[in-house]
Amino acid sequence: ANKIRVIPLGAGQDVGRSCILVSLGGKNIMFDCGMHMGYNDDRRFPDFTYIARSGRVTHLIDLLIISHFHLDHCGALPYFTEVVGYDGPILMTYPTKAICPILLEDYRKITAERKGEINFFTAQHIKDCMKKVTAVNLLQTVQIEGGIEATAYYGGHVLGAALFHVRVGSQSVVYTGDYNMTPDRHLGAAWIDRCRPDVIITESTYATTIRDSKRARERSFLKKVHTCIANGGKVLIPVFALGRAQELCILLETYWERNNLTAPIYFSAGLTEKANHYYKLFIEWTNQKLRKTFVDRNMFDFKHILPFDRSYVDAPGPCVVFATPGMLHAGLSLYIFKRWAPDPKNMLIMPGYCVAGTIGAKVLAGKKFIEIDKMPIPVRLAVEHLSFSAHADAKGILQLIRQSEARSVVLVHGEKDKMEFLKQKIQREFGIRCFNPANGCALEIDCSLQIPVELSTGLLKRAAEEDATPDSKVEADAVLVYRGADKVKLLSPPEAIAETGLRPHAMTFRSVVPVAKGRAIDLAALLKRIDPTAVASTDSAFVCGPATIELTADELVVSYAYEHEADGVRLFEQLSAQLAAK
Repeated sequence: ANKIRVIPLGAGQDVGRSCILVSLGGKNIMFDCGMHMGYNDDRRFPDFTYIARSGRVTHLIDLLIISHFHLDHCGALPYFTEVVGYDGPILMTYPTKAICPILLEDYRKITAERKGEINFFTAQHIKDCMKKVTAVNLLQTVQIEGGIEATAYYGGHVLGAALFHVRVGSQSVVYTGDYNMTPDRHLGAAWIDRCRPDVIITESTYATTIRDSKRARERSFLKKVHTCIANGGKVLIPVFALGRAQELCILLETYWERNNLTAPIYFSAGLTEKANHYYKLFIEWTNQKLRKTFVDRNMFDFKHILPFDRSYVDAPGPCVVFATPGMLHAGLSLYIFKRWAPDPKNMLIMPGYCVAGTIGAKVLAGKKFIEIDKMPIPVRLAVEHLSFSAHADAKGILQLIRQSEARSVVLVHGEKDKMEFLKQKIQREFGIRCFNPANGCALEIDCSLQIPVELSTGLLKRAAEEDATPDSKVEADAVLVYRGADKVKLLSPPEAIAETGLRPHAMTFRSVVPVAKGRAIDLAALLKRIDPTAVASTDSAFVCGPATIELTADELVVSYAYEHEADGVRLFEQLSAQLAAK
């Protein structure tokens, strides 16, 4: 019962096809449902037969969460819901819900219509799938049937990307998806509060990288682009429609304006208009600077960037083209690459990560001839890899683990060797367990039951009055009020009475010392030796501090209220010792 089970169906010691199954508190959560860009067969989707051989999966998965709209995180969603048959709850943020279907449809057209591939989802599947999605806001906690709570936190990376904190009873998991701990020109940095999850499942794409100065990278990028067009060359920048594309468009737009450059900059037609429409619609998801200047000038209304038409590909003269998709595995970017690759005047700038198996990865590996559609294409153009990737680097990953105060870490969405290096560093630096399971390998993590208790201001004030130091102990009367595992409070008695509405009762203790019959005892003299402030209330009774002492024929009785138990017991012990000594 105190174990959390993690099984990667995709992104286990690999980048692409993110799909992580997590069992906690008796519930099964699927985080992301992506496709692999490096495969064109059954391996492009996660192996859903791991969940069930037949298509009946709804009763086995209690919740599906999509972290952001990139296809390696959401690309298999319509297949899973409409072909495999999942019909349970699906959560994603509002921007993700708006943008997901556009990218899915764009990719479906390339794959199913142009390439004629079968065993793929249809346009209707995408529409039907998105109707099942519940959209969430940042910091909104959603209650799912069966006692599941999910909260979204800002992830940076791309518009609408979120980290999700999921709780079931006393157990909790944070799933990061992809995130960026460094703010950029259009998005803020990822953030999470000190939620102390049992497990944080984090991407590790750049597990061994600590990036150089962003400004130096931007200068290098602008210099390379400027040099190429000044020499009459064409620059191809493969990007995904949203994310790095907008970042680099803002950068080039500003540079073109400042240097009065006239060479045209193009962007894949269609998707960019839609993309910029959503940036305007969800402006509150961008960074503070963009939000402030939005009223006066919308940064996404580009003056120098024009929609690209395929007829421009062989047009004379220099130009810069942003073309989708970002890994050169299909579509317009691959079409342009085939035409421009043989000319050494041209340049290819890869601004992001390329999954193994894609044309982009082969080009970056330095291959001089690449087979595309059974045709060998000579690669003579200049190839540059400038990481404008919006993933957290090693420093950022450690920063998020520290911020969340996680008790253990699972690394996904990374290369095995790099993961091993980061795993050792996490274990050394934080002294916590770290794992990096492969696809299809079940990992069980022991989680000791820890129930957080909220301490009231009344008790904190009491500690302050006692001049308590961080290492000292303060004794205090307190009441533990339990309203479920996540709502436990330690209150002072008056606060507990007010909170619960219970009627207070007074409790009095009586401690008795037997007295031999006929023994004469001078109670006044006896008390004077113990406490000179004792006052007689009757001939045989005295008030001594918070206690009352009464002498009868055969016993001495010390009475005191519950809250003065310590003083009463001390007085009783002193009287007993005095009587025994006589």
